[in-house]
Amino acid sequence: MDYFLDMPLEYSLYENAKVVLLPVPYDGTSTFVKGADKAPQAIIDASDSIELYDIEEDIEIYTQGIHTAKPVWETSSADNMVNAVYHRVKSYLKDDKLTVLLGGEHSVSCGAIQAFAKKYSDLTVLQLDAHADLRDEYQGSIYNHACVMRRAQELVPVVQIGIRSVCAEEKKHIIEQNMFYAHYIRFSESWMQKAIDRLTENVYLTIDLDCFDPAIVPSTGTPLPGGLSWWEVLDFISEVNKQKTIVGFDIVELCPNPADKSSDVLAATLTYKIITKILKKRNDEL
Repeated sequence: MDYFLDMPLEYSLYENAKVVLLPVPYDGTSTFVKGADKAPQAIIDASDSIELYDIEEDIEIYTQGIHTAKPVWETSSADNMVNAVYHRVKSYLKDDKLTVLLGGEHSVSCGAIQAFAKKYSDLTVLQLDAHADLRDEYQGSIYNHACVMRRAQELVPVVQIGIRSVCAEEKKHIIEQNMFYAHYIRFSESWMQKAIDRLTENVYLTIDLDCFDPAIVPSTGTPLPGGLSWWEVLDFISEVNKQKTIVGFDIVELCPNPADKSSDVLAATLTYKIITKILKKRNDEL
């Protein structure tokens, strides 16, 4: 596995990097289309096609260092994978690295959220997703990809964006003022600010790529119509970054299609753009 972006080697070294990308190629609990374990490598491969200069922000943020860590290869069980991710993320946070996960299915977020919740007392998890992921357990596992936000709720507040699929048993766990359904967003001009007002100062951002409409991102494990657009997602994240502090994030649920690389490129571009926005804000505040 090579490193993220086609940049000089010196900017990928851990000691020089402000950012650590942690690949977690895990796909042990997905229930529809398999293949999310191939996503981290697909994103890294697609990142070679991205220009290092960001037009919107007028900066080449890679010069602050982006290290691609050794992947978490734990596949024996979801519980063991979550524990392995927790310890890896905890170590990077101890070194004050901006830590970013490349999934893998959504269950990989559980360990990261545990580590961030340990470090930040005023953390909110901000979820962009098609599915609520609020089951107590699914198919015998509390760490199934359908249970991720339920596990997060046990630790910190959760604000959910773009949701358009909920099962009956999840309804009891929904906090209505923190839920911004896709059908609500469709007709609201103020949803972004209302959602931001529900966040605490520190935000962990988890992006399931099925939050996007499948016309934009077809290569996901559980695509659903009626999703968000590229600019809706990017504009929202930009506004969150301006008003709050994004302390870390993950990109999950890409299911690479060998015949169509557009979703891989979108995931890689989104990863780099969010890193750029976070680090540029930090630089401006120095």
